[in-house]
Amino acid sequence: MEKFRDLIHLLVTVFLSTFATLIVIPAITDVTMVAVCPGQDECSLAIYLSGFQQAIIGLGTVVMMPLIGNLSDQYGRKALLTLPMTLSIIPSAILAYSRTTNFFYAYYVLRTLTAMICEGSINCLAFAYVADNVLERQRTSVFGILSGITAAAFVCGTLAARFLSTALIFQVSAVVAMLAAVYMRIFLQESLPHGENLAQPILKSGQDDHSQDGGDLPMKPMVSKKIPSIQAITSLLRSSVTFSQAAIVAFFNSLSYGGLQASLMYYLKARFHFSKNQYADLMILLGVSGMASQLLFMPFLAPRVAEEKLLAIGLLGGIANALLYSVAWSRMPPPFLSVFEVFVSPCLRSIVSKQIGPNEQGKAQGCISGIISLANIISPLVYSPLSALFLSEDAPFNFPGFIFLCIGFSTMIAFFQSILIRAVPPISSHKSSSSSILA
Repeated sequence: MEKFRDLIHLLVTVFLSTFATLIVIPAITDVTMVAVCPGQDECSLAIYLSGFQQAIIGLGTVVMMPLIGNLSDQYGRKALLTLPMTLSIIPSAILAYSRTTNFFYAYYVLRTLTAMICEGSINCLAFAYVADNVLERQRTSVFGILSGITAAAFVCGTLAARFLSTALIFQVSAVVAMLAAVYMRIFLQESLPHGENLAQPILKSGQDDHSQDGGDLPMKPMVSKKIPSIQAITSLLRSSVTFSQAAIVAFFNSLSYGGLQASLMYYLKARFHFSKNQYADLMILLGVSGMASQLLFMPFLAPRVAEEKLLAIGLLGGIANALLYSVAWSRMPPPFLSVFEVFVSPCLRSIVSKQIGPNEQGKAQGCISGIISLANIISPLVYSPLSALFLSEDAPFNFPGFIFLCIGFSTMIAFFQSILIRAVPPISSHKSSSSSILA
């Protein structure tokens, strides 16, 4: 029962932090356009700025996600959650104060720097926290519930953005981000593999270890031993064929999602003259479908359908959605296929968690998050120039939705890799039962 309460506190923490992050999305495109290209519906500079930011954030998170995940295996999930949740307050606070051009560029720089640590790290650590405390056979369902809470925060944040003014949106975001950090520090219990207690703070030297061994070696910072090398990450990827296949699926699916993220808002602005409220309406539909899928369908389907099959179904939904977007000439198609798309993340995370022992859950989830970040570096470098080209008057042919055709092709590669994944007996069943909350 105590661990069940801990999971409730984790879900509340994820909800609040996700709400604070996502409430600004419907407004940020208009804020960017007003600051960079006032009075215009099509602006290549805004597209390139967003793409460049996404690439730089991805470059930082490729390094930070494995590091944060690995450190959380040693020093606890809560200790590592504190840093990204605190840093995420800063960008919203800047635009809460002012949205003039100078303040926008201050936001742009600080958002880029802080997101190198914050982007994806909260979800990464939340997945590792769940893996510490839930039996393997039940993780897909609980991962789905965690993703459903994220979708619920998405819906609530978008609804709030629909009815709040732009200035108030960023003020609410900053306040809720602060509330999330305070709530997490007060209520969430620390989690380590096997329920071990923290032996020492992160920056303490390794003197105790040396003294126990009876050696006279010089002291070295303990944290330096916790930074995973390229060889360590490569070894982790090779530790299981299933893990390697899941990593490939994660890369190409994220390549597609990153392209959608970099292009969709500006495509809607240029093609259909969308504003903040219309962005919010579309995002509400996306969020409701995702929330219904994760909180209603996933707990029912996960015990009955193999997670690798659910993964393939989710990728098929992504392909179909991209194709529908590509042929949308007069109006946007309803995003109902997002019901299936959201199967991808919890299924991938569950597959990965079952191939790794309990002492390496943070490292494994951080490795997958790092691969996703690598895709987020490449994605805007490919898709932002394509999007700017085909939305401009200099397009080689009249096909504004060509970008989504390319996104669908990338998702198709992930789909073909996913159907090669075969269920493999997990390696840590005998180690995780003692920490299960649902046994």
